Amino acid sequence: MDGTLLFAAANDAAAQAGSSASGPAAQTARAVFELARIQAPLDWLLPLAGMLLVTAFVVYMYRKDAVELHPALAALLTSLRVLAFAGLLLIYLQPQWRMEEDQVIPSRAVLLVDTSLSMGLVDQDASGVPAEPTRAEQVAEVLSRGPLLAELRRNHDVIVARFDEELVRLGTWRKFAPAGEAHTEAGPQPPAADGAPAEPAVAWEQALAPTGRETRLGLALRRVLDEERHQPLSGIVVFSDGQHNAGVDPLEAAQLAARASVPIYTVGLGSDRPPANVRVSDVAAPARAYPGDQYGVTVYVQAQGMGGRTVTVEVLSRPASASAAEEQLEAAQQVVLGADGEVLPVRFELVPAQPGRLTLAARVVAPREDRHAADNRQEADVEIVDRQTRVLLFAGAASREYQFLRNQLRRDKDVQVDVLLQTGSEGVSQDAHRVLEEFPSSREEMFAYDCLVAFDPDWRELDAQQISLLESWVGDQAGGLIVIAGPVCMDAWVQAAPRERPDLARLRSLYPVEFHQRFALLEDARYGSREPRPLIWTREGLEAEFLWLADSLPASQAIWESFPGVYGYYGVRGPKPGATVFAYVSDPGAGQAGEKAVYMAGHFYGAGRVFYLASGEFWRLRALSEAHFERLYTRWLRHVSQGRMLRGSSRGVLLVERDRYLLGSTVEVRAQLTNARLEPLSAEAVELEVLPPDGTLQRVRLEADPARPGAYRGGFHVRQEGTYRLELPIPDGDREVLGRRIQVRLPDLERESVQRNHALLSQLAERTSGTYYLSPQAAVRGAEGTPPLWQQLRDRSRTITVSAPPVPLWDNIYVLAAICGLLSLEWLLRRLVRLA
Repeated sequence: MDGTLLFAAANDAAAQAGSSASGPAAQTARAVFELARIQAPLDWLLPLAGMLLVTAFVVYMYRKDAVELHPALAALLTSLRVLAFAGLLLIYLQPQWRMEEDQVIPSRAVLLVDTSLSMGLVDQDASGVPAEPTRAEQVAEVLSRGPLLAELRRNHDVIVARFDEELVRLGTWRKFAPAGEAHTEAGPQPPAADGAPAEPAVAWEQALAPTGRETRLGLALRRVLDEERHQPLSGIVVFSDGQHNAGVDPLEAAQLAARASVPIYTVGLGSDRPPANVRVSDVAAPARAYPGDQYGVTVYVQAQGMGGRTVTVEVLSRPASASAAEEQLEAAQQVVLGADGEVLPVRFELVPAQPGRLTLAARVVAPREDRHAADNRQEADVEIVDRQTRVLLFAGAASREYQFLRNQLRRDKDVQVDVLLQTGSEGVSQDAHRVLEEFPSSREEMFAYDCLVAFDPDWRELDAQQISLLESWVGDQAGGLIVIAGPVCMDAWVQAAPRERPDLARLRSLYPVEFHQRFALLEDARYGSREPRPLIWTREGLEAEFLWLADSLPASQAIWESFPGVYGYYGVRGPKPGATVFAYVSDPGAGQAGEKAVYMAGHFYGAGRVFYLASGEFWRLRALSEAHFERLYTRWLRHVSQGRMLRGSSRGVLLVERDRYLLGSTVEVRAQLTNARLEPLSAEAVELEVLPPDGTLQRVRLEADPARPGAYRGGFHVRQEGTYRLELPIPDGDREVLGRRIQVRLPDLERESVQRNHALLSQLAERTSGTYYLSPQAAVRGAEGTPPLWQQLRDRSRTITVSAPPVPLWDNIYVLAAICGLLSLEWLLRRLVRLA
């Protein structure tokens, strides 16, 4: 800031001070003169002593030299020499002036809101009737409609953050400026007459939607204390049920807060005394089964306050189109309930008699003490199909992955496997139902398959018609495609010149990943490593049940952690928009700037699914157990081909990414629809009806996909635990409805204990001199003998002085000219009077 601007700031500040009184956040500018060399009183000693000695010497000298001169002339010469030395002293002292401004740093209040999946629960009162709304919605209600934010902002900047596995700041709401004071351009507007902030409303229900699989309360507190350690932090407000289940101990964070004199105010969510209850928390059943073949159904039972009691668990069935009155008992078991929150799996083996869609109902016959009968039952759909899954294995060479999978499928009586080996010579024997000489070139041939697994094939051997047929089979006919990269053919067809094979661009569009541009400097194929590269599974990969190597997530995760890794992969630019990455491969040289490389990804392409694998090395799982490899591919092939196997109508197909979701997840829905003439539907949108467990109706708009005629897509959040029913009436028809059913559950950590942890929340408050409120309403209104929350947080605003860069008064041509002028004038006078 230059001197002109500083003076302007000072003048403006003076004008404001004269017109109105400054408030607590006022900024007052003032000019300050100082000597840069003088930092303490003793700093004056040396320059003053030196100046006195120099002055004495000059006076002594001129008393000797100017004896014969007029006294006035002698005094003038003496003064000129002394003034010149005074100018040098001035330069040494470095006089300067600067602008200082007092700025007030507002007090800060941090609101931490628990957004783990347990915040999506609906608690019960003593009557056993579910209370509305959910825990997360209670906090959203307080922040959106209550006076809490407005009252806090009268004295503090308010920071709102959500926490579960990690801490995410949602925004900062600035302190209200005092009445009559000007507001900065980016600052808040003053409150309205009723005290409410005049700001746009925040979508709190969406911002605080429960999505976290863990509750890391201690880590969230430590991060806030660390990030705000240089700020005047008035207190931390925690909205949570107190069920910390991962990371740093919250009481250790409370010790840090106490040492920093930062109080923690806890606001409890949920009930600390849940009524006695037993419920069916989940039911796991396969998407499809075969007549006469046994299949497994697992019912998960959870109890509170009923440990040691014996109950009966039943599985009933009915046709999907029938009512509950037509249900028939399939099997029943008596089980002993575990401790509070313990999840008890109950396994049933069923044998279907005839094809068709069945609805299975898992039910627990609860004791009289059960206070909530609505959660004693859950349902799942199973499609009983009477035909084999037809799989085509298309390989550029007979890799180990190809050979092991071919042998496995040949032994599976529910699968018919055909093979096409590009490097195989004519007449070579292959252990398969049928050996193809060329890729299918007609609709009848291609559309007969449910799944195609491509092992590093040379796609250049397909002509434009075959590529178009493949694309139509995936996008329109819901075919399932698994493409596995390799070191032989992958790079050749990916980098093929577009002018020579423009049809390969259509093939690249099927892949869920983006490839590097032609002649890229990066080496895409990275095979032949001497050390295994571990796989890094994403959250989506861990939750994808078709990739589980055991019956539960923890057991499957333990097996994958024991898997050493892979020795190669084909590098890509990254996933396409909308694609899901299930796993990355760890490699210090991967990608650009050392980024992780995509190893496994998938996406919807029209009505079908496409999965990409960067190398065919899952056969290495056989070193741990042959069953792991077989289980992986059996579940994976069933998952990718279910669009074809579960087509219940010639008018279209309704698809979701999976059948089971965690509470708080987003369900992506796809539909491929035709009109009555079996041509792609041309409507701009269709309406999906979603029936959550509470029986309400939610309508979701599926928008048309401009890239594919007849394709529609949309999504919704699941915020209730239990069974969701999806129904899509097909327009322009005879009221035909496509249906799916999905299960929503809590993860194991969030399911273990869901009641409010009164002890932890009260200790956090007591150890930091804070206050514990039993509910959000108590925090807003205050409790008996306890004032509302905003009255508890002290204003810790502090004033600091901010200085502009100093403006030197000595470092300019005028000071130098003055010193030179004094010395020149002295020299001239001495010459005139003939002094030596």
